Amino acid sequence: MKNKKFKNVLVVLGGTSGERAISLESGRACIKALKKKGYKVSSLDPKIKNYNLINKIKIDVIFNALHGRDGEDGIAQSYFEYLKIPYTHSGVISSFNAMNKLISKKIFIENNIKTPKFAHIKKTEFENKNLQKIINAKKINYPIVLKPINEGSSLGVEICKNKEKLFKSFRYLFKRYDELMLEEYIGGQEVQVAVINNDPLGAIELIPKRLFYDYKAKYTKKANTKHVMPARLSKKKYNEVLNIAKKTHNVLKCRGISRSDFKFTNNIFYLLEINTQPGMTSLSLVPEIAKFKGLTFENLVEKILLDASVNK
Repeated sequence: MKNKKFKNVLVVLGGTSGERAISLESGRACIKALKKKGYKVSSLDPKIKNYNLINKIKIDVIFNALHGRDGEDGIAQSYFEYLKIPYTHSGVISSFNAMNKLISKKIFIENNIKTPKFAHIKKTEFENKNLQKIINAKKINYPIVLKPINEGSSLGVEICKNKEKLFKSFRYLFKRYDELMLEEYIGGQEVQVAVINNDPLGAIELIPKRLFYDYKAKYTKKANTKHVMPARLSKKKYNEVLNIAKKTHNVLKCRGISRSDFKFTNNIFYLLEINTQPGMTSLSLVPEIAKFKGLTFENLVEKILLDASVNK
């Protein structure tokens, strides 16, 4: 523990989102890694223990291992800022903007980052005529991707090949969400890029056996998603996607680690979204990219930890 910037680490994991199981797995892996590096580590699951208990724990820093709503959308970050305790990953506004697909898309466009065509619709606006008008106005062709505006891990994402499937998916998803996004489906290569402390780590390619890289493809071995590291791109295109990911990390003012998800087709990269709390499980992409670069999981976790701060 000699010369450590932080000694007592609190790992916040679990939570109440649909990604709770993944957060628990990520958090446990990070706890193990931090202990290996010699830190004194305690943990808190907001679903079981109130955040107010943080004041009763001797800690120097919070390692945020939460995923999904309430964990990576600025809510948990707001509380960490209130406590004035350094915490990992992005700050309040960056987390909120990245998690909200509508806001992040607008930021991409404002900064000349290519992203699929999209439209936004609220539950109160859902009528056949309104919907068709929106689709026609935005010139979005089938298949259409339908997704919640503030979920992670591809939760609630539906690929709709025709109008019947689209309306069925709308009716189903509007039982759970108040707002949804329609998005142009982009085929081609799935490429994801990790950026840490403003430094692109690398780009990995995914070849899912399923229709797209959904929750099962991400987190179950049975899905047999093939990972190709580095992504099969020319040197020029590989560097291009690294630079786009770095630019995205910067324009959203992200901190620590981020992962940007792209589709590559017709020699063009389309940015789908950016994740400010990427998974740290055995099947997660960021640790795999880091390993290829010679960065062990323990060193990756420590690198994220050492970037912790407040007033982000």
